[in-house]
Amino acid sequence: MANIDNGMTNHSHQSWLGTIQIITAAICWGTLGIFSTYLNQIGFSGWQVTILRIVTAAFIILAMLPKLWPHLIKLQPKQWLGLAMQSLIGVLGMSVCYFFAVSYVGAGPAVALLYTAPVFSLLFSKFLLSESITRKSVLLALMAVFGVGLTMLGEQAKVNWGILLGLSAGMCYSLYGVLGKRAMHYAHPAPLVFFTSIIISAGVLLLLPETYNTYEQLLDLPLMTWGYVLGLSLLGTVVPFGLYMKALEKLPATRASVFTIFEPLTAIALAMLLLHQSLSWIQYLGVALILLAALLNAVLNGTATRIPRWLKQRQKI
Repeated sequence: MANIDNGMTNHSHQSWLGTIQIITAAICWGTLGIFSTYLNQIGFSGWQVTILRIVTAAFIILAMLPKLWPHLIKLQPKQWLGLAMQSLIGVLGMSVCYFFAVSYVGAGPAVALLYTAPVFSLLFSKFLLSESITRKSVLLALMAVFGVGLTMLGEQAKVNWGILLGLSAGMCYSLYGVLGKRAMHYAHPAPLVFFTSIIISAGVLLLLPETYNTYEQLLDLPLMTWGYVLGLSLLGTVVPFGLYMKALEKLPATRASVFTIFEPLTAIALAMLLLHQSLSWIQYLGVALILLAALLNAVLNGTATRIPRWLKQRQKI
């Protein structure tokens, strides 16, 4: 009986630790809007900001290579393919779709469309991870997404290809977590999954001439610009992605995706403080819905997180 109680206590501790890691990651991601705005004001396009974010982050995490090398050389071609899909879809694909969505419909609607990710995560987790979909999960995800939509109101969005691209960005965003958790099914450590998710996308970007043109432009700019790039890649990419992958060891992808809603909440708060942007009453309503969804998700789920079918099978072996 004592062993059971200890197991439940440990599971509860791991669940809450994973929740804290997810929220921290989301807050870090919320700084991206500030850094990217500063870089846009200097003269970098959205595509160039994407390059600076991913490629610079790749150079930072090369420090992990010696520790991960023994794991990398043991990967089979099929495993490399799975990791490449997670990187190209979840990191590079999301960035590209989001960039073009912003150019079509504006930043506000694009972010709202991006955060349809929790809804997509429900579907992908069901078919790729065999995680159950409960009515409670669906309602909380929809509440959070609706709250994001309200907070991002204020810009006129025309119905065009930007809508589809924004939804595609949300789909790619959800697949980062789902495919990352599926990669851990093969006993890949979280640092390995995180490392490959950045390195593979950066490798693709290094094949493009625009990448080198972007860094040539950066060399001619003041040192403060390098600070923005470092914030974009370290605080806005390396730290949150690392925390997110560690949290997926403790939480289902569906629950993890709901807590990433703290990202736009952080972005709004930073915009108010640093860019002196105010919110309308309907946007404050959206913020309230986001907080309520996150609170209910934490309280109602508690320690009742379901173990995926594939993990149960591994535990029997």
